[in-house]
Amino acid sequence: MNEILHAIFSTEGFFLGTLVPFLFVLTVVVFVHEMGHYLVGRWCGIGVKAFSIGFGPEIIGFNDGHGTRWKLCAIPLGGYVKFVGDMNATSSQPTSDELETLTDEERKVAFHTQAIWKRAATVAAGPLFNFLLTIVVFAVLFAAYGRYVAEPMVAEVTTDSPAAKAGILPGDRFVSVDGSKVETFGDVQRLVSGRAGDTITFVMLRDGKEVTVTATPQLMEQEDALGNKVKVAVIGVVNNKELGQPRLITYTPVGAVAAAVEETGHVIERTGQFLQRFAAGREDKCQLGGPVKIADMAGKAAKLGFEWLVQLVALLSVGIGILNLLPIPPLDGGHLLFYGVEAVIRRPVSERMMEMAYRAGLLLVLCFMGFVFWNDLFGC
Repeated sequence: MNEILHAIFSTEGFFLGTLVPFLFVLTVVVFVHEMGHYLVGRWCGIGVKAFSIGFGPEIIGFNDGHGTRWKLCAIPLGGYVKFVGDMNATSSQPTSDELETLTDEERKVAFHTQAIWKRAATVAAGPLFNFLLTIVVFAVLFAAYGRYVAEPMVAEVTTDSPAAKAGILPGDRFVSVDGSKVETFGDVQRLVSGRAGDTITFVMLRDGKEVTVTATPQLMEQEDALGNKVKVAVIGVVNNKELGQPRLITYTPVGAVAAAVEETGHVIERTGQFLQRFAAGREDKCQLGGPVKIADMAGKAAKLGFEWLVQLVALLSVGIGILNLLPIPPLDGGHLLFYGVEAVIRRPVSERMMEMAYRAGLLLVLCFMGFVFWNDLFGC
């Protein structure tokens, strides 16, 4: 019995070692996302009936002075803000009959009776707050710990690698990658890691002269900092201390924010690039995981230290923000798509068309969720 309790409740066990870090990561990301909807909605004068972390039966909750029910629910895989006039947690367009059930006071603050810009701003605020969370996390980490960088030098070239075939030599210095200037070896890795199978142009500095070469990165399985097996695109070059001259960059508070904005932009770009390539069948399906994989990563990150856990929060927050912006009902991007159409045709999309779109979108979302669960449990 003692061994079982130790396995469950020790920091190496499931409860404290995996479940608690997972719930921390997911709750922070979901709370910030929904708080974006809530704050901007309230600023726009929209009434809020409920703010929920999780779905299903309520575990605990309270009502505030504005009549909003704040609650924690049993299934911690998401959350929602339910505005006045919403007939469900997805804020789908109510029918004419459903709108008739609202009182005059409720109609004044109902979500679906507001101007298009107010509805769009409220919906877009969720993903925007996810991106802001990532910026805040990176800014704090950069200000507290700084960042190690290395010169973009080539110390070794792997035999028969894309770099070797392209004519890249030890001692070369990367100047640009596909037109993007690079200042660190990390910049090179960032610009190459998601481009497997693409022909990339590299400008190298060799003996004081610039040399242009092309190489096609190939996928290689590597182990990331959390111990996960990941496939990244490489060209087969190695940096070392002698040529790379690694150094620690420290930041002022303003500099940390600027660096955090830039790094968040890079993460958004890489995530969007991955999703595009995944949709085109050019990425390994095992690179995409769901709650089980996130829980595993959270447990591994927690063992490395709290700063690793908050980095996972930052990266997951970007992913949630981008996924919610996809133009698929009932995601935020689907709502924004309908508001765009409404702005063009100057009237709401028909109830029948909305219903068909929501059903199709919900089916697509459920299929995606089933796919990542299958990946987590059986597929990879």
